[in-house]
Amino acid sequence: MRRSFQLAIALLWLALPVVAYQYWRVWNQLPARMASHFNAAGQPNGWMSREVSAEFGICVIALLLAVFTLILWMMSRSQIEKVAWMFLGFSGVILSLVAVLNQQVIAYNLNGTPLHIEPFLITIPAVAITLSLVFLASKRGHPLPQSEVLAEEIHSGRLWTLAFVPALLMPLMTARAVPNNATRLPMILVSIITLALMAMVWTGFHYCFLQHGLEVRILGFRLRSIPRQQILSYAAESWSPLRGYGIRGLGNNRAFVWGNKVVHIRTTNGEVYLGHTDPDRIIRDLDRVTKNNTMRSEPDFGKFADQSAKS
Repeated sequence: MRRSFQLAIALLWLALPVVAYQYWRVWNQLPARMASHFNAAGQPNGWMSREVSAEFGICVIALLLAVFTLILWMMSRSQIEKVAWMFLGFSGVILSLVAVLNQQVIAYNLNGTPLHIEPFLITIPAVAITLSLVFLASKRGHPLPQSEVLAEEIHSGRLWTLAFVPALLMPLMTARAVPNNATRLPMILVSIITLALMAMVWTGFHYCFLQHGLEVRILGFRLRSIPRQQILSYAAESWSPLRGYGIRGLGNNRAFVWGNKVVHIRTTNGEVYLGHTDPDRIIRDLDRVTKNNTMRSEPDFGKFADQSAKS
């Protein structure tokens, strides 16, 4: 399984010679000054020399390949799972779309064939949503039995919603400016997705402490279940910004964090990090769930930096 996954990663790099061949086979027919940038309506609004245009097209595909390969290589170091294969497929779709769009740019400069970018604007969000849903649904465990709720905590990142404002306004402004409905629809779709993300960030992660364990939810969707008997230990730690924010992690490990303080829970089925402005409250709630204070480990705020560097 791992070897097949690594072979598939290597096959992605075929996109690089494909893009180079697109330019090479019609090089003498291309104009010295090429239309290289287009607005949402498919009209050119930027030009380059054909040499710079070729270099730009090849560099873009090479950069994407490098980023995707790094992420996929990190995934291959752990257990190969559905999310890794899904991201591999996502990478292939994006690279294919870039190659097709590059060919459309060449065709426009050769004979004026108009660009059709609507399929790209719809496909990319659709694939990204599918990948996100698969990731959220993976490694979340089985639902806990219904029982008394011992405590509930909320960890939100409301200031982070400001980062989504440009992603919300730009598609709406584009949808208003473009003349055709085929382009407006993807822009509206992107705005709806952005609003959903802002709602998730604003309402935050909900930690529900039950008699049988802990559940992490967002907008009512269960992200992770931790049965009481799987909890080995827990302690407050610092969270390095280099690890990122939101929902993080590969394999059985997950982090739900919007700040720089977390409670690190070690379980028999991976490690979980719960972000909160007051980690002591999470510790007290976990004490109520486990009914055993000996599960606590001493807080080590310096140790996490070393763990981050190793990972």
